[in-house]
Amino acid sequence: MPDQVSAVPDQASSVPDQALAAPDQASTESGQASAEPDQVSAVPDRSTVRLALVVGGLVLAVLLGFGLGRLNGNPSVAAGPDSALTGHTHAPGTGAHEHGADQAAAAQAGGLSVSSAGYTLTPVAAAFTAGRPGELRFQVRDTQRRPVTRFAVVHDKPMHLIVVRRDLTGYQHLHPTMAADGTWSVPLTLSQPGVWRAYADFTALGDDGRQTPVTLGVDLTAPGGYQPKPLPAPASSATADGFTVGYQGTPQAGVTVPLTFRVDSPGGPATLERYLGAYGHLVALREGDLGYLHVHPEPQPVDGAVTFWVTTPDPGRYRLYLDFQVAGVVRTAEFTLTVP
Repeated sequence: MPDQVSAVPDQASSVPDQALAAPDQASTESGQASAEPDQVSAVPDRSTVRLALVVGGLVLAVLLGFGLGRLNGNPSVAAGPDSALTGHTHAPGTGAHEHGADQAAAAQAGGLSVSSAGYTLTPVAAAFTAGRPGELRFQVRDTQRRPVTRFAVVHDKPMHLIVVRRDLTGYQHLHPTMAADGTWSVPLTLSQPGVWRAYADFTALGDDGRQTPVTLGVDLTAPGGYQPKPLPAPASSATADGFTVGYQGTPQAGVTVPLTFRVDSPGGPATLERYLGAYGHLVALREGDLGYLHVHPEPQPVDGAVTFWVTTPDPGRYRLYLDFQVAGVVRTAEFTLTVP
């Protein structure tokens, strides 16, 4: 845009300077001002004194308010009534995030569509026979149908693939590899006939460097007679390969709350190891539409237990899958959770 200031003529310069053109009356009065004491400057003006007192009082009030705010821990940025995120930190391998934005995203389950946030999950090869090894190949495409090839590394991987049958059995957590053309591939066996759900959980990098976390979902089919299994009864304790895993916490619809998990071996508390940059990974799926919930872990165990922050958007039943590693082996504990 042209500089409007320079385009407009300088009116001040086009008008004769009356102050310079007029005789200097002060200099023609025989130097009386310099000869007599400056009584005006010696006696403060009352309006000036009042103004100074008002300004000083305002400055003092601001300073006192700032000091009280620091002593009170800056209550103006406290968490809202529907959040329990006070003191929450970020796990290794994850980027910083706004808790308010994360809570809003978590309250809306992901993975319900093949397209979201301008990205589309497009299977390239997805033919399976129940019980036989196969391969899943897919691309993530942008709004111009171009394969996306730039992804952020989150939890040590650029792509996390979750696969589960629609009755919430057969859970798998996989990590595909990407070819130069943006095609992801991973060996995959669908153990039982039926319709399965695959979730691609990733963070795309835009041309401008913007990071967009997205979870896309697509159905996979293994032909055959589908006999869904009933969901197990809710319980706060489960077993996985001889380990006993329990959690504490009471989820509430629309509220972010902590769930704390503890893993015990037959000989006592298990020593958890880092797996993909964290001391555990938790996936939550909603019964019915299989909505995928984002879950954030704390970076360090406390007294041998690891805490995750969970937001369940609606009442109903959810299936939780906790991946944990002990002695170099990754295991998964599964729980049914009912949110009133």
